[in-house]
Amino acid sequence: MSVSVTHEKLRPIELHQLDRAALTQRLNAARHRVLNKIDRNMARFGERFPGETCIDGRYPLTENVEWTTSFWTGQLWLAFELTGDDKYRRAAEVNVLSFGERITRRQDTATHDLGFLYTLSCVSAWRLTGNRPARGFSLLAAEALLERYNPQAGIIQAWGDLHDPEQAGRMIIDCNMNLPLLYWASEQTGDPRFADAARRHAAQAARYIVRPDASTYHTYYMDTVTGEPRYGNTHQGYADDSCWSRGQAWGIYGFLLSFAYSGERQMVDLAKRLANYFINRLPQDEVCHWDLALLGTDQPRDSSAAAIAVCGLLELVSQLPLLDAERASYEEMALRIMASLTENYLAQDDEPIDGLLKHSVYHMASGKGVDECCSWGGLLLSGSPDAADAELETLLVAEPAPERIMHASRPVSFLLRDTGNPLRQQFRKTN
Repeated sequence: MSVSVTHEKLRPIELHQLDRAALTQRLNAARHRVLNKIDRNMARFGERFPGETCIDGRYPLTENVEWTTSFWTGQLWLAFELTGDDKYRRAAEVNVLSFGERITRRQDTATHDLGFLYTLSCVSAWRLTGNRPARGFSLLAAEALLERYNPQAGIIQAWGDLHDPEQAGRMIIDCNMNLPLLYWASEQTGDPRFADAARRHAAQAARYIVRPDASTYHTYYMDTVTGEPRYGNTHQGYADDSCWSRGQAWGIYGFLLSFAYSGERQMVDLAKRLANYFINRLPQDEVCHWDLALLGTDQPRDSSAAAIAVCGLLELVSQLPLLDAERASYEEMALRIMASLTENYLAQDDEPIDGLLKHSVYHMASGKGVDECCSWGGLLLSGSPDAADAELETLLVAEPAPERIMHASRPVSFLLRDTGNPLRQQFRKTN
């Protein structure tokens, strides 16, 4: 893979400005608040699922449809992994049966988000509890996702029927987060087709979705007959030539997840360039506007994009040598963003709000989910305090092993346990 992308110099970042002890206390409080919210939502949701975003602070309840239902199931698995409490496992396993019915009947599966849907629900069930039906559902979903791969264009079609000419050849930056399902399927079955498609898609996204200045298109169209590139535009960003914040954050995290499976080191370098572009366009409180082109305006923030970026930055830190010149700055920024989210954006226990993270933006142009909570922000926030706290514990109490001096590729401890960062375990193979 050869991609020519500018390495924008990272803005000056003063290190060690955070009160680490205070941040640890805030992360512990955030973790407690997240678990309380999950408990309340379990009682309200029952066997149904939250919609994509809140309306006036409350999630409308739905059946297992659309692309976001697994973010709730992912929260349940994270809660189970953190606490060991079987009430979370039981609730998640009820969800798993619903996902099994969805994929066996092929209900609402014409989407690349099968990766999100089944990695967070059924692959997690298999990894955490050895649930064999969940493994089977996940492999069925991987087959359905592979059907969306167009070998001429080298991409996975994002949305819609495969015969829809308006959707043919469209890939979007979000899809990088769906690729772990394919990598996992190759590991489970020994069939290289899944991983080959994932690697090719990641390479095409790197080549065409990422612009030369390290910003990203939301969506890009390829010719499905000739394989030639056509054009990029946006679906949820401010303009075709702007940079949608959540897409940039998905890009940072997603390219690193591909690296975790493929070992293609260029993905790490690309993630660094995307991270620099993102960090250089953050406002004073370090939580991005919904589009990075809107810095300096009073446009709404997207806290969900910030939570995704935290996870991506912590993943980046874990993949860089300790002597990398920018590694400490990425770590500092991840913790600063996390501190701002937990202090200024996390819903309080006494607020009549179903969501965890306030002030997100789902789709500005349609007015959907503007300044509301969203389900993916809840999942990423659920994992972020643990990931950030683990990095913090590493800084405060852990001497680096000799191999970490050269390359910090092992997951840091999760609350000083040996389970690793739970979000990494949900999205990527464990080392």
